[in-house]
Amino acid sequence: MCQRAQENCLSSPALARTHTQVVRLDSLGQPRIMMGSEDLCCNDRFTNPMSQESVASDSRRSELIAWLQSMAGSFGLHPETLRPASSDASFRRYFRLDAKHAGTLIAMDAPPDREDSRPFVKVARLFGAAGVTTPQIIAEDLPRGFLLLSDLGQTTYLQALEAGASAEPLYLDALDSLVRIQAATHAAALPAYDRARLLAEVRLFPDWYVARHLQVGLEQDERIALERVFEALIACALAQPPVYVHRDYHSRNLMHLERGNPGVLDFQDAVLGPATYDLVSLLRDAYVEWPDGQQVDWVARYWELARAAGVPVPADLAELWRAMEWVGLQRSLKVLGIFARLYHRDGKERYLADLPLVMRHTRRVVERYPAFDDLRRLLDKLEEKSGSRFPLAGEPEG
Repeated sequence: MCQRAQENCLSSPALARTHTQVVRLDSLGQPRIMMGSEDLCCNDRFTNPMSQESVASDSRRSELIAWLQSMAGSFGLHPETLRPASSDASFRRYFRLDAKHAGTLIAMDAPPDREDSRPFVKVARLFGAAGVTTPQIIAEDLPRGFLLLSDLGQTTYLQALEAGASAEPLYLDALDSLVRIQAATHAAALPAYDRARLLAEVRLFPDWYVARHLQVGLEQDERIALERVFEALIACALAQPPVYVHRDYHSRNLMHLERGNPGVLDFQDAVLGPATYDLVSLLRDAYVEWPDGQQVDWVARYWELARAAGVPVPADLAELWRAMEWVGLQRSLKVLGIFARLYHRDGKERYLADLPLVMRHTRRVVERYPAFDDLRRLLDKLEEKSGSRFPLAGEPEG
């Protein structure tokens, strides 16, 4: 099955038809500004970051202030200006503070009994060495889980798009930075995006989206068919030469900068995996929707840049498109499961409003390839049984 899937994945299809669909920002029409996005990695840690209301009194904040005060003279810090910048889906928290010469800096608090900050430090330096803008690590105390970072600002790509910024220069910059990251790949520098990890991720779809969110039980033959789809998608991912993969390279983790655009955040879960993963994460993220014609144009731009930089991509653009779609389907199924989990386990209701766009990404790919006919039938059943509606491009939601 895996060998056949690899052959199917790398055979050339006709490129996708073009839809006319405007950019969709978040479900409320407002940007959700964060230092980093909700973590999309597939682990089972319970995400319960402390609320901003409790920040003033918590002991970790007091320890962080004391640490900053010990360096105040060296870096011109004003610890008394410490205020929340953001939190993410892990136990990490980010604070902003004023500094005499730097304007503002970011202090990261990652409790060492819950978060390992070493991957963040390692990947920041790996990606930075590739010529990509990442937060500079000004000071660190890893045993206590404290980092002092340069501040990449408060304007994410998502916010810039909401404010009316032109998408073309933003996305061309993002594609250039992506190619720089991939071209800097060193074997064994990061964990492998292996079969076990890919499978654990995609199984979030039946476990959390189907069973928990839609409350639909699957028949044995449906489970078997779904596993065949998973194996085909994993085979496609593993057939591609490994490069550095950010894993959440999208509009909420890219900061709009005047110089060195974009600033890249939330990279601590980086792995070695398929080049198409971050490409599809950027072009089909869960918060912004682009017409297929625009996607094809950007994929072609990426393909040209990647080939010139020596990134291992197919010689045929159509093969790259198909591989991106298949890897994107794996990611979409994973995200459906993660968003359902963020709601049901972690109480993050806002992610429910993003499910229709992720389902549209899923449906488009499933309906283009006969290899996914079983999944298409399953989605039809889920729609019928749950009473929900999965709108395609151009259709109104609800």
